[in-house]
Amino acid sequence: MAATILNIGGYALVLLLAILVPHVQANVDTFDDYWMQRQGDALKQTIASYDPDPLNVTDHLNYHVALAVDGMESTNNTMRELSEGTSGRKTQEASGKCVAHNPIDKCWRCDPNWEKNRKKLAECVLGFGRKTTGGKDGPIYVVNDSSDTDLVNPKPGTLRHAVTRDGPLWIIFANSMVIKLQQELMITSDKTIDGRGAKVYITEGAGLTLQFVNNVIIHNIYVKHIIPGNGGSIRDSEGHVGLRTKSDGDGISLFGATNVWIDHVSMARCTDGMIDAIEGSTAVTISNSHFTDHQEVMLFGAKDEHVIDKNMQITVAFNHFGKRLEQRMPRCRFGTIHVVNNDYTHWEMYAIGGNMNPTIISQGNRFIAPPNEQAKEVTKREYTPYTDWKSWNWQSEGDYFINGAYFVQSGKPNAWSPKPKNPVPNKFAIRPKPGMMVRELTMHAGALGCEPGKAC
Repeated sequence: MAATILNIGGYALVLLLAILVPHVQANVDTFDDYWMQRQGDALKQTIASYDPDPLNVTDHLNYHVALAVDGMESTNNTMRELSEGTSGRKTQEASGKCVAHNPIDKCWRCDPNWEKNRKKLAECVLGFGRKTTGGKDGPIYVVNDSSDTDLVNPKPGTLRHAVTRDGPLWIIFANSMVIKLQQELMITSDKTIDGRGAKVYITEGAGLTLQFVNNVIIHNIYVKHIIPGNGGSIRDSEGHVGLRTKSDGDGISLFGATNVWIDHVSMARCTDGMIDAIEGSTAVTISNSHFTDHQEVMLFGAKDEHVIDKNMQITVAFNHFGKRLEQRMPRCRFGTIHVVNNDYTHWEMYAIGGNMNPTIISQGNRFIAPPNEQAKEVTKREYTPYTDWKSWNWQSEGDYFINGAYFVQSGKPNAWSPKPKNPVPNKFAIRPKPGMMVRELTMHAGALGCEPGKAC
């Protein structure tokens, strides 16, 4: 049995590669030399992407939030009603002027020439996925065909053809379209899927799969009503066709994927999870997205024996967890998860949970508890007695609790990260913006209706 000794974050990990046995590799039916090579490359990338000073990353994000908020012009709606109004979440400012409240949006969204400067987006990501550039270094690829009829030799102009090409590509859409994927969409490294300027629906078919890939941006699309694919022969890169088993019905599945940014995506009703990040996935940011109508929203780490997920570092920021959601926002095994400035307006069981000693840093979120008196707690430790989980680092800072919501903390504050080499001016305390500001920070969550020549 092969083993690799790795020193990560000041302690050694023994990674038994046998736990990554081929027959469980995310629906790969035939684990050939091609997949063995991709798996090995992905493992190296997982190790390389781990940040030994995560507090630097969280401070960096909070610093940019402070700059964005403190630099905004004063508007009459700063003290508006905290609950959702009848006019919806995407209400324009009274003046009609574009105002971007969070630092990711402020980086690009108010530029009326965004269509000519699409790749500016790649400079805007924050959090653990901050090094993601997607297809920035490649040409523009225009999808002009919504069909998905040939899984082995996809037709040029289709989304499946675009995402299976070698090399970086920035993928855009010629017009609005509904794409029903016959089987899971195998996305290769160095790709951006950019739905701005169109309404792009991935719906009524299979979902998106990022397996053993690096450097992918998914931006401004709708992913809804995702169902399992039956499997079969599917092109998974320009030069390889693989045999797949039945897919799970995840909306977006990250399996050994690194440097991934999911931004301004609207998701609802997937058969399994909305977003799963497992088996060594790390350096991920999920931001500005809107989730509704689902039971198990996000799964970070799939199995207790997958110790590679100790490397997992994920940022969940500026999202709206909305109507008819039940649990897992997210549910974590191992890893470090920064949950910051999100709006939790609905859950039925719990919002944030996990086991296997994940580190969860909750900062500046708004939690509105459901009416059920048994579901007021934000957190849930699963399959673990108190004597074990009391030392886990689950911290809440600046969160805003409504309707009896409460967060059960554990561990010691700041014990989860080495003392940072602070990359920002000392005059900033790098404290998160409080949960009472979340309404502003998340008001444009979900897919945007961007039009050329106008701010989004």
